[in-house]
Amino acid sequence: MKTNKKYALIINEALRSALDYDTPEEQINEFIRFFGKHIGSDRIYIFEDDLEKSITNNSYEWCADGVEPQINLLQAVGMEQIDWWYEAFDKGQNIIIKDMETIKDTHPASYELLKGQNIQNLVVSPLRYKDSIQGFFGVDNPPEGDLDRLSVFLEMIGTLLISLIKLRNSFHKSTEDARFSGYTALSQIYLSMHMVNIKTGMLQTIKSPNFVDENLDLQSGPYFPVQIKNVMEQLATEKYKRSVFEFTDIATLAERMKGKETIVHEFLGTVSGWCKERFIKVDEDNVLYCVEVIDEEKKRENWLLYLSETDRMTGICNRGCGERKISEMLDKHIGGLLCLIDCDKFKAINDTYGHAVGDSVIIAVAETLQNSCRENDIVLRLGGDEFAMYIPGLLDRQAADLFTERVFAAISSIYIPEMGTKQIYVSMGASFCLEDEEISFDRLYKEADEAMYQSKKVEGYCVTFYKHEKE
Repeated sequence: MKTNKKYALIINEALRSALDYDTPEEQINEFIRFFGKHIGSDRIYIFEDDLEKSITNNSYEWCADGVEPQINLLQAVGMEQIDWWYEAFDKGQNIIIKDMETIKDTHPASYELLKGQNIQNLVVSPLRYKDSIQGFFGVDNPPEGDLDRLSVFLEMIGTLLISLIKLRNSFHKSTEDARFSGYTALSQIYLSMHMVNIKTGMLQTIKSPNFVDENLDLQSGPYFPVQIKNVMEQLATEKYKRSVFEFTDIATLAERMKGKETIVHEFLGTVSGWCKERFIKVDEDNVLYCVEVIDEEKKRENWLLYLSETDRMTGICNRGCGERKISEMLDKHIGGLLCLIDCDKFKAINDTYGHAVGDSVIIAVAETLQNSCRENDIVLRLGGDEFAMYIPGLLDRQAADLFTERVFAAISSIYIPEMGTKQIYVSMGASFCLEDEEISFDRLYKEADEAMYQSKKVEGYCVTFYKHEKE
């Protein structure tokens, strides 16, 4: 009777302490903490069953000081390892093990599982709801005494715990419903929106267009890694598939989002044009995966970028853009040849034929220089009738001579109707930048400009290479 009274007092105090907390999750944790601390056991735990997968998961745990927690290790425990417990539960019995060694031969799987947790004895009671067993609640290494009386006590606690668990489920559902309602409103600005659990990979659809749904694999279920690969195999252009798959890899997502609320990636889609995909942090386990169409925005952005980097008259790089690109190559120690090109007696062309013809000459020279270069070479208009080219990888004087001869030949074939047979001549100054050389654009430009000064002294096509001191 004295023991019963003690347990009854503990229940009352534990429940009172638990109700000081706001959420069912906190209340359950406080309830088992209070209970475990006052009866003097090593560990108290709650397991909740997943009948579809035939596993049970340790969802709550309290450990006494010095006792190593087991909750992270006791997830997805196969119910077959403790099947005899469930047989006992079905008969209305609890599990009472007074000495772990007594089950070593009769239940070896359970023995290995429990002995590995340093358990000498335990008492376990099922969690029942409407005549259905939904898990169990147990005490490891309780103080020596009447374990049968403790077993009865656990049944009383189990009734309270299953009530708190049901409250928790209702609380989570109402919270989830409210959250999804808010996300549904937010989703109006997105093409699609899905909730993804980072740990399990499971997804919930908030918004999804038909052409996305048509590419889902119905056999694979709501598993994000599989479904996103199926969808993006069809909806991302070949050039962007690899980067899309890297961005949507949830195995690395937690690390990539560390300290961030959102991360984004842009790709070109086969249906909606340019898209922006985004992960938005919801909590420690969940993110929103959203895709929005930015095709018009991207076109405007690319057009503005083009305008900011392009010489309006000729369509090649303007000075700012060209200098930046060359400087980036120099910073990466990508050696090459910088050539400065200047039209000879250009003022006379303007004065004789008019500025419209002068503009035609500038456009024709720019087009010729561009056509003389490779895709990765940089051609820019410095201003007026002055141009520059940077040819990465061109480091040999003999090859450079052949290149400049080819450029001169192409310019000599330019035909401007208003000028008749009048030929366009240019002068060129050039300087090499070696691959291991530390040099700025300004320094390289100065060297090529000094070489240009010498070329200007010669009539007709002429190129002068800057002579370095060590030469």
